[in-house]
Amino acid sequence: MAGRMVVGSAALAELVRPASAPDPAGGHRVLPVRAELTGLLPNRGLRRGSTIAVGAGQPRRSGATSLILALLAEASRAGSWCAVVGVPTFGAGAAAEAGIALDRLALVPNPGPEWPTVVAALIDGVDVVVTAVPTTVSASVATRLAARARQRGSVLVPYGRWDGADVTLQVVRGVWEGLGPGRGRLRRREVTVSARGRGAAARPKEIKVWLPGDELTRVIPRSTGAGAVGAAAPRRLRVVAPAAAVRPLTVVGSA
Repeated sequence: MAGRMVVGSAALAELVRPASAPDPAGGHRVLPVRAELTGLLPNRGLRRGSTIAVGAGQPRRSGATSLILALLAEASRAGSWCAVVGVPTFGAGAAAEAGIALDRLALVPNPGPEWPTVVAALIDGVDVVVTAVPTTVSASVATRLAARARQRGSVLVPYGRWDGADVTLQVVRGVWEGLGPGRGRLRRREVTVSARGRGAAARPKEIKVWLPGDELTRVIPRSTGAGAVGAAAPRRLRVVAPAAAVRPLTVVGSA
């Protein structure tokens, strides 16, 4: 794996801005999502400048991470850059299996006290920014970051409680599949995802989908039937090791 040094948030922004500039999806106001998720979003995709929150659920292993992977996959395949901040358990292997292009994925597992600066820098140069929400984040900081996303045309995806989001998605129920009588392996989970928000998203919605899924679409017998998440082959990893001004950043992609 190759490495390079990044010093400060300005250098972080310079790292991702050139990569996202030639993005073929950059001129589109709505970034695509998987077909089974379009019914949850008022624009049937990730509208640039919007804030789409994903509830962490209790416990945090409730399926929210799989939902985030599903949200990012189609935009990534279409050419958009994505970043994930403050989620140390977010793995490149799972991202590749969900169909996310690893050469357009940036990971900042532990931003520390520089979290607002890191997220703001990524909003300036990345199409979709997922970030775990620190328990200490103030309403004013959250408002400034959402406003920055609107101005820059980025999609902000807070992972955790976030007041004022355009849409909030939440995995409310889930049942695993794969185990037989006393044997077998957990393969995927049938989950119910709810959506609520404001404006065009004010009316609550619910759908059922497979997370993670397989390459075959399987309709769940509900009026809002859903398909499954596909897979993609993993790529090589390139680690970027910044200085103390910005906590560890991993850019996942070819060296």
